[in-house]
Amino acid sequence: MGLSKLNSLYREVILDHADHPRHKHDLTTSTNTITLKNPTCGDVINLSIQLDDQEQIQDIGFSGDGCTISQSSASMMTDAVMGKDKETALRMAKTFSDMVMGTKHPQADLDELGDAAILSSIMSFPARIKCATLAWWALQRALLNEETPTDEEEA
Repeated sequence: MGLSKLNSLYREVILDHADHPRHKHDLTTSTNTITLKNPTCGDVINLSIQLDDQEQIQDIGFSGDGCTISQSSASMMTDAVMGKDKETALRMAKTFSDMVMGTKHPQADLDELGDAAILSSIMSFPARIKCATLAWWALQRALLNEETPTDEEEA
């Protein structure tokens, strides 16, 4: 695929998730919640997860405000982990974080990320890495029941 077609696909996927976010809603009940902020650019992600007795993600929702990258990444993340068990979702969060920092992973691991795998090129824009990873960090912290950080500890 040519570079201009790849750039076009990249933009289409990001804009589709930004314009039509998946799972952007508040949950009426949840087992795990967290709010993370990116003080660098003002992105905020409020993440709620409903785990069942087998620690499988039954429902997931996010709210908040932020740039197109952070909101698209949150939409992609919720789509990718819906129905997954806690350990798989944690592994996916690590794979995503590693991927945007340039660490190589087997294609099967990247395929599991779904649309989020397209954000691998974000490493070319270091200022946007926090935007892309905010929702994935929220997922990890929520699943591990870590507290919402104070302003000094924000993502």
